[in-house]
Amino acid sequence: MTDDELGAERDRTLLLVDDDAPFVNRLARAMEKRGFEPQTAMSVAEGKAKAEMAPPAFAVVDLRLGDGSGLDVVEALRERRADCRIVVLTGYGAIATAVAAVKLGAVDYLAKPADADEIAKALLSRGEILPPPPENPMSADRVRWEHIQRVYEQCNRNISETARRLNMHRRTLQRILAKRSPR
Repeated sequence: MTDDELGAERDRTLLLVDDDAPFVNRLARAMEKRGFEPQTAMSVAEGKAKAEMAPPAFAVVDLRLGDGSGLDVVEALRERRADCRIVVLTGYGAIATAVAAVKLGAVDYLAKPADADEIAKALLSRGEILPPPPENPMSADRVRWEHIQRVYEQCNRNISETARRLNMHRRTLQRILAKRSPR
């Protein structure tokens, strides 16, 4: 291990960004019991501000926040501290957003509900072990939804441009994006 990695292992500061107050408070208490020093933020703006003031060694960021995308917080964290180990946590899992999160610097992407043990393992793992393959393949509806999400991310989350590229009406696309992913 390099000196930077050893320093990161000793530094257990953790930023939790989620707009679900009861969840983020429970997670903060659970992560504190696991040796982390958590701070919480309830919005993109608050998360970015805390990342600017004191960039943490670890972060758990919800993808969808009330005032925007958690990916903006991931980007801010990565700019301020390159060695920050970030896990994106979401109830709206999609391949496109997972890829976008990893490209921005997240080390893992977990779907809610994830417990504190899973989150701690993801934060501390070095990624040597691949997860097992899925039990069930994706449905055709899910594949379509994933494709739409991928194009949406490639268009920098611009609905009009995504609709143009997919050759669909913008309002139809907005309705699809507002729904949860099919199973």
